[in-house]
Formats: sequence, C-alpha cells, structure tokens
Amino acid sequence: MGDNPAMPSPTPLTFSAHDFQPRCFALVPCAGVGERAGVGGPKQYHPVAGQSVVAHTLAALAAVTRLDATLVVLSPDDAVFERHVPGFDGDRAWVARVGGVSRAESVANGLEELLARGAQPHDWVLVHDAARCLIQPEWVNRLIDECQDDELGGLLALPVADTLKASLMGSGGEPRIQGTVDRAAKWSAQTPQMFRLGLLRPALIAALSDPQTARAITDEASAIEALGHSPRLVLGAFENFKLTWPGDFALAERLLATRPAR
Repeated sequence: MGDNPAMPSPTPLTFSAHDFQPRCFALVPCAGVGERAGVGGPKQYHPVAGQSVVAHTLAALAAVTRLDATLVVLSPDDAVFERHVPGFDGDRAWVARVGGVSRAESVANGLEELLARGAQPHDWVLVHDAARCLIQPEWVNRLIDECQDDELGGLLALPVADTLKASLMGSGGEPRIQGTVDRAAKWSAQTPQMFRLGLLRPALIAALSDPQTARAITDEASAIEALGHSPRLVLGAFENFKLTWPGDFALAERLLATRPAR
C-alpha cells in the first residue's frame, strides 16, 4: 500500500455478519497536475485564503461526522502533500500513493486501497474532487440523506441555467457557433459522487479495460451509466465549482473570505 511513510497505517476496519450497516468513506483523487489552471504547479496545492486548495477540501470533509474515513489518493512520486496539508492526520485521515495516469485509474486504485483497509462491497464511497474546495458539510450530508436508501446512489449536480452552444472551428481557427443545444433536462455534474464500492469498482474496471470507453469516463457516474444504470441527481450548489481556470482561484478566495472559520 502507498501509505504516508510518516504516519502509521490505520488498524484495518473489522466487519461481521451482525454489523451490516453500510459505512461511508470519502475518496479524494489528488494525483493530477492541473495544467489548465495556469498556477505553475498542481492546482490542489495552490494557496487560496491562507491554505492550499486541497486543505480546504479535506477540512470540509473532516467536518462530516458520518464519514468513517477520508482516503486521499496521491501520485506515487508526490513528496509535498504533508507540507501543504499539515493537519491531515488521525484515525479518519488516510493517504495512499497509488494514483494512476487518469482520474478513473486513481479512483479504481483508491477503491482497492479501501478494500485492503477493511471496507466492504456494500459500503458507500463518496468520490470528491480535490479542487472543489468550497464544498460544505451540509451538502455532503444532503447527498448521503438522499442516496443512502437508493439502490444505485447518485451525485450532486445543478440544472443547467445558461444557454448552451455547440461550436466548430472557423476558417481562421477561431471558435464559432455551430448551433444552440437544448438545455432542457441538462445537469452540470458536481461531486461528491456516492456509489457502493461493490458497484463502482467493477464499473471502473470494465471501463478501463476498453480504451474507447475509458476516454468517455470523465466521472464516476459515467462509469455507472456505461453499465446501463441511471444514478440519482441530488441538487448541489453554485459555489461547489471545480477550480479549473486562473480566474476560479480569485473567485474562490473571495467566497472563502466571507465564510466563518470552521
């Protein structure tokens, strides 16, 4: 296992037939390089409002008491996580340096790590983007409330409000409108995305085994959809955006500055 060498491995969780209540684990893929962000390094470690992006994310998840543990999946050669998130420790804070070349691979490897640490197929896994640092504990709890009795699980999302345009490249290489896309029944996917480990793991394995399918797997829900399922949509929040472009960091800074300290 790709444990943080500075921290002892947690004692594996135990399971018995008398304790069938599913548990909830958070899984945070944190192995990306964030090239589009333009911040000169992995965006999850860029400082925002006095802390790294991922430190804000993990602090919010730590406030969700219904999560038995949060597993952060890092690149195998990540040597800076502990410096950027010095307070991530304790029995509910797990680290594994088992990240892959894609998000789907990192999540799949993280699920294997959870199994190795005692998680069971019926347990819930809430996968959350490290770069969605404005996540609020109450939004995570709402997702758990609405999905814990659902046979599939689901994700936070928002109905699309803007007019959508399909594009093509003009003669000079500039983007031009090809047409207007009907926004009715369109949702913008967010995270966390909550699925049972025993469903999400084979869904990702199946998707990764086919290169064509793997390219279409941009989140966990798309892997579940590829099996023919329809995950539940749970209303998210506008502030739960993913820091992707340079301007997103300034917006996140302003929004975080208006929040009371946890």
